[in-house]
Formats: sequence, structure tokens, C-alpha cells
Amino acid sequence: MKILLFGKNGQVGWELQRSLAPLGEIVALDSDCKELCGDFTNPEAIAQTVRAVAPDVIVNAAAHTAVDKAESEPELVHMINALAPGVLAQEARLANAWLIHYSTDYVFDGSGEKPWLETDATGPLSVYGATKLEGEQLIRQAGCRHLIFRTSWVYGTRGGNFAKTMLRLAQERDTLNVINDQIGAPTGADLLADITAHAIRTAMQRPEVSGLYHLVAGGETSWHGYASFVLDIARHAGIPLKVAADAIQPVPTSAYPTAAKRPHNSRMDTAKLRHTFGLNLPPWQGGVTRMLNEVLEKS
Repeated sequence: MKILLFGKNGQVGWELQRSLAPLGEIVALDSDCKELCGDFTNPEAIAQTVRAVAPDVIVNAAAHTAVDKAESEPELVHMINALAPGVLAQEARLANAWLIHYSTDYVFDGSGEKPWLETDATGPLSVYGATKLEGEQLIRQAGCRHLIFRTSWVYGTRGGNFAKTMLRLAQERDTLNVINDQIGAPTGADLLADITAHAIRTAMQRPEVSGLYHLVAGGETSWHGYASFVLDIARHAGIPLKVAADAIQPVPTSAYPTAAKRPHNSRMDTAKLRHTFGLNLPPWQGGVTRMLNEVLEKS
């Protein structure tokens, strides 16, 4: 099997290089253009890359994910998050290849408290959410075999993440104010990558699994609960923190105005994925603990 991976240096792309290796040959690209092009602002070059590689599977881990910055550069975001995935889908159909693509809880309006189903009505609140939704739609319209995984609150050991930010701030400040009215499940890039590898293996044998799936870790929390969990682990690990456990103050989203509106409800129902692929999605706490242990060992 030949796999063409875009976005190799992102959090998910980095983990995918590990998880996909046992499946076959990987051609992994980032946004540069050398012999092959991974620049999503150049759709024609992306199409030529697919034709040159002739993959069995295309995995798209590239995206414009700077949610607030996206509000001020909608044309660029539209190219990267919508038009380029649409080109990949067209080329996948012509090549009879599978396309694996990642989407987001931001396609929903964040209302209510029930976990979102794949069949629920969408209603993005931001440029990022709207372009990711259009990317999904263009993939389905192209008619290629595909797996679209909607996920949320993604973190990885590589690069920056919320937990690392909280650790740094807790060593600098006496109090922290953290949002408590956005609810979701912190989901590790390593979990996404491992589920992707399993799903690809299943898809190659069962083409009828083509479709849209929600993929997040088990359980739910707020950003405040997430921060409290992270700092409890740090304390037990002996990391000196200025902030006391009772000095992490819960605040509403309105306390931190941002250019892009965030969904309050990012809960996602994963029953379809679990039943289709016979998988368990472990509680979010386990993945965060593992990531933190790696981070703390290096610090």
C-alpha cells in the first residue's frame, strides 16, 4: 500500500508518520514545494503531486487552524480548508484511492448540551468552521471513497498546547482565570493517528465504511476542569507552581472576547465510529496524563 500524507509536521501529521508506517510506503509532505508539492495554496500542484505519487490512500492532516487569524484572511483559509481538500477528493476519485480527512466540532453552533451526532444540522460560527464544513461537503460531492473524522480539542506532545500553556502560567502567576462554559474532550494526536491507521486497514477490506465519523476521546470536561487536572498532575510530580489549587478561577467565555466565536458545546457522539470499527475510545484523562508525563520528563 502506498500512502500520501499531507501536513507531516503538524501535531496529527507527526503522529501519523508513526502510526501509518506498518501499513505500507509513506510519502509524507508539508507545505514546501520541492520535487513534490504540499502547498495547499497551489491546488494545481497538489493535483499533480497526487498523480505523480499514484497513492492507494491520501491522508490530509493539513489545515489552517489559527481560528482567530482566520477571521482576517478568509480567502486564504477557504483555499486551504475547503478548495484544496476538494481537489484531493477529485484526484482520489480519479485514482480510485481513499481520502482520509480531519474536520472539527466548529462545524456546529455549540448550542445545547447533547453530544453532536454526524446527522445533526451544522451551523458554524466562524470562518474556520465554515471552511472546514465546506471542505467536508466538497469531499462528499466528489464521490471518492473517504473517511472524514470530526474531532476537537486536539493536543500533542510536539509543539504548543493548552496543557503546556497552563503549566507555564501556573509557574508565573498567583491566580489563573480559565473558561468553564465550553465543554469538550481533549483528544490526543496520537489517539487520532492510531484510530486512523486501524480505520484505513478496515476500509481497504470493507469499502462500505466510507463516510463521516466523530472521533474524540471519551468523557468530557471544561477548559477549567482540564487546567485543574493538568496542574494537579504537575503538583504530584513535584513541579513548583505559584498558583494554588483554589486560585484557578472559573470564568465565562465572555471574559475573553476573541475574533472568532467558540462553540460552547463541543461534545461529540462517537457511537458510529466505535460500532463500525469495533473500537474503544479511552477517557481523555489517560491521554493527557501520558502526554504530561512526557512533557514533565523533558522539563
